[in-house]
Amino acid sequence: MRILIVQGHPDPSTTHFCHALAEAYERGASQAGHDIRKIDVATLPLTFLRSQAEWETGEVPDYAREAQDAVLWADHIVVLFPLWMGGMPAVLRAWFEQSFRANFAFETTEMGMVRHLKGKSARLVVTMGMPSIFYRWYFGQPGTKLLRRSVLGFAGVSPIRQTLVGMIEKMPAERAGKLMSELEALGRKGR
Repeated sequence: MRILIVQGHPDPSTTHFCHALAEAYERGASQAGHDIRKIDVATLPLTFLRSQAEWETGEVPDYAREAQDAVLWADHIVVLFPLWMGGMPAVLRAWFEQSFRANFAFETTEMGMVRHLKGKSARLVVTMGMPSIFYRWYFGQPGTKLLRRSVLGFAGVSPIRQTLVGMIEKMPAERAGKLMSELEALGRKGR
């Protein structure tokens, strides 16, 4: 299986728990013989789209073309990010907006919507300070719903699974180790 790991943590200055989880997933995937490509969004020279015309016909930056190639190459896409203000960090959203431009991930034709990423699956791994059950049940998961329904799902990606990791600031070492093992096992399975 071909797996694309998208590290969505916006801080390139140090490693965070998202990085450790990505490494665990990659380790498991490598052990199982899966092919892996990685994108670290924080290291890219990201630009923001500012108009519909730019979305539809603007020049696609090199980093976004490389991302498009990696997405098309992949059978499974893993996106890791910390929850910021209920959703993904702005740099990760900018990466999606640039990479999933008009007519790449989906397009509208006379025959209706064409979803270009059918046949691919995804996993979202989201870290947060609050208990994950609050994010899931009280807040209704707005950030992951956006990706599942309006970005990845809209482009035809299915199934889209998620791993929500809450209370990371006060996480006991035993729980962190268990999570690493879980991500490593998911990597081996390509899920």
